[in-house]
Amino acid sequence: MAFQSPKGTFDWLPPRSERALRVREAVSAPARRAGYGYIETPTFEDTALFARGVGESTDIVSKEMYTFDDKGGRSITLRPEGTAPVVRAVLQHGLHNGRLPVKLWYSGNNFRYERAQRGRYRHFSQVGIEALGADDPVLDAEVILLAAEGYAALGLTGVTLLLNTLGCKECRPAYRAALQGFLAGLDLDEPTRRRAEINPLRVLDDRRPELQARLAAAPLVTDHLCEACKAYHEEVRSLLSAMGVAYTDDPRLVRGLDYYMRTTFEFVHDGLGSQSAVGGGGRYDGLSEMIGGPPLPGVGWAIGVDRTVLAMEAEGLFGEEDPAGGVPVQVYGVPLGEEARRRMFRLLAEIRAAGLVADMAFGGKGLKGAMKGADRSGARFALILGERDLAAQAVQVKDLTTAEQTEVPLAQVVHVLKGKIQ
Repeated sequence: MAFQSPKGTFDWLPPRSERALRVREAVSAPARRAGYGYIETPTFEDTALFARGVGESTDIVSKEMYTFDDKGGRSITLRPEGTAPVVRAVLQHGLHNGRLPVKLWYSGNNFRYERAQRGRYRHFSQVGIEALGADDPVLDAEVILLAAEGYAALGLTGVTLLLNTLGCKECRPAYRAALQGFLAGLDLDEPTRRRAEINPLRVLDDRRPELQARLAAAPLVTDHLCEACKAYHEEVRSLLSAMGVAYTDDPRLVRGLDYYMRTTFEFVHDGLGSQSAVGGGGRYDGLSEMIGGPPLPGVGWAIGVDRTVLAMEAEGLFGEEDPAGGVPVQVYGVPLGEEARRRMFRLLAEIRAAGLVADMAFGGKGLKGAMKGADRSGARFALILGERDLAAQAVQVKDLTTAEQTEVPLAQVVHVLKGKIQ
């Protein structure tokens, strides 16, 4: 039996893989226009980076990480999320000693051992941005706006922005105590009770319906904010409203990583069922210190590529696609004979250099077989080149939508095609 991809993973195949590329390009474009530079970090990191940065009380660290000892006896973990590695890279290379904020965007795969289901996989692709070095509500509003612009560029209309604040190190202790007091009165299973002792906010992030029902009366963080956090959050809300970014206040929104504070947000889509989140993020001012660095405030988000594709499919935003994948073919070469194949090879290179998408029949097919390939390619024009055409230094240009065929000099064919297609 042939090998298959591991459980909980999948392959992006043409033509659907083009949808993933479209998402990556659309959601990263607003960030690039805002001055965010591209960063790549290793697929694996020191396990302690995630244990400290993400938080040992999180499901990610306690249950879901792919961790192993390498041949040097070092504990290594496949990247489960992108923020901690970016902050590590900023600190390691001293980017925070230059112009602030440091603005970065990334794209890559993450890995978590989760219960595999539609929209939740053990390997998944994200596009993310991080802005480090400024504690400013305008920066929070900027990163949220950039995500909203990315979704809008894709044509998505069913995305809802949920917004909350988690307070800061000054007001969080009072809320933590109130929440722990509430949770102490519930009959919780032992793992949940241990989580409540380490970080009670993690309990709020538990998606089990039976537990969520019992948490309905839990105290709200918004009722325990200090004046500075209230003012900060109101400024973020005001800035988003001024830019026409619609949002829903969700005082129970808690992100699944320990490093979040103050601004917290999530983008959800109603067409994805239980796995409704398509992206999210927030402010993480204490993360740098958690991993051994100096105080370095930060804010960012990550957008799930696969879930965003599912959301677009739910809204019917993809039209007809080239069944072979790639950019739809515009011109298809049909060479008849060895010399014609060599000349067609050069001709297609000239056509591609002019900005058109061109393919050709390979394998020495006859006219009938090659024309079937032209039809299947979806190309508008076929270029038929035989011995007579070579002698006349011409090529037959056939419009595959009308069946009209004309003879065009080889020296003029690129110019003629560009005039017809563009």
